[in-house]
Amino acid sequence: MMRPLQRLGRFVRNREGLAAVEFAFVAPILILAYFGVAELCGAMLAQRKTSHVASAIGDLTAQYSAPQPADITNFFAAGQTIMSPSNTTSLQMRISEVQENAAGTAATVIWSCASANWTKIPVTTPEVLQANLIAANQSVIMSEAKYTYTSPVAYILPSVFNYSYVFYLRPRIVDPIPAPAC
Repeated sequence: MMRPLQRLGRFVRNREGLAAVEFAFVAPILILAYFGVAELCGAMLAQRKTSHVASAIGDLTAQYSAPQPADITNFFAAGQTIMSPSNTTSLQMRISEVQENAAGTAATVIWSCASANWTKIPVTTPEVLQANLIAANQSVIMSEAKYTYTSPVAYILPSVFNYSYVFYLRPRIVDPIPAPAC
């Protein structure tokens, strides 16, 4: 019969199964880190795409001399396409034209078109235009995009990220661009 101390010594020296025990301790941490990095990359991709949507719809509008309602609808469809394959139900887009007055002292919104799911926030005159960045009687296209990214794995990252971008572009063909019937 073995003494209890001999059994304990034999158990301590035995290395069989050590890798499995170490893996059992390390695997949950590595799996959590993997999903965390994947979710962080998804959130960063949504942020970049939202910025690109705002830039693209403003750029498309700035290239037209007289956009029609169908053109504006197509611009918003292009924004939806840029965000895909992400869920686009929370994507909100708005295109506005802001013009400086004849004295060059105050900017006003000439027209504005928004996507169907845009929350009804009135267009305000941006502060950046009031810093005399455009001359008297000149205008800029102001494009806005908002997106809410919802994490499918909410226990790793916060469940919601709200992104909002505004771009200002000069009309390329005519200044000001005539208002489409939105």
